[in-house]
Amino acid sequence: MNNKTIFITGASTGLGKATAKLFLAEGWNVIATMRSPEKETELNQLPNVMLLPLDVTNTYQIFETVQKALSLGPIDVVFNNAGYGLVGAVESHTEQQIRAQFDTNFFGTLEVIRAFIPYFRQEHKGLFINTTSLCGLVSNPQSAVYNASKWALQGLAESMSYDLAQFGIGIKNVAPGGIKTDFTKGMQVTEDKAYEGTMARMMEGFQDGTLMEFTEA
Repeated sequence: MNNKTIFITGASTGLGKATAKLFLAEGWNVIATMRSPEKETELNQLPNVMLLPLDVTNTYQIFETVQKALSLGPIDVVFNNAGYGLVGAVESHTEQQIRAQFDTNFFGTLEVIRAFIPYFRQEHKGLFINTTSLCGLVSNPQSAVYNASKWALQGLAESMSYDLAQFGIGIKNVAPGGIKTDFTKGMQVTEDKAYEGTMARMMEGFQDGTLMEFTEA
């Protein structure tokens, strides 16, 4: 591969795919990872794109995919974008749902970072970019667990920025608000009659735009 290269998680849809196209347009090479790359019908038609399988909840696969990516050539930027939303009252979620939210949104990002640090440290350069959310800065109702997973990423990046700076490694967070992507299609929603009013008011905010303004990905 020539020029600079970005490694992207969660590149099959939304912000991840849009980022892949943006960096391609700027002349970068893109390693686009997703759970089922064999189903991708758009990025696989573009030049300078390598598709690799990656489920960020699978630590062994993270190691394998990172090693495969590094065998292709130097990597300059890692964009941790894989994630999804869990909506509903905390008491309505199962323990499995709560753990799965953190496994993807927090631990998945953490393990990808850990897999790349030795390489970046050896190169004395590199940049991590993490997709957090405005929900990692300002909380919304009916999304406490999702908010917590994004707040955790905010704290992780801030602390790690001090540790990694001495090696020439940067770590940044992108905290988007509403973006017109397929993100809402992948959300898990748990309902509880006790919170019907709160949920209805929150969803009205999304629909009429008072909760957040949406922009194109």
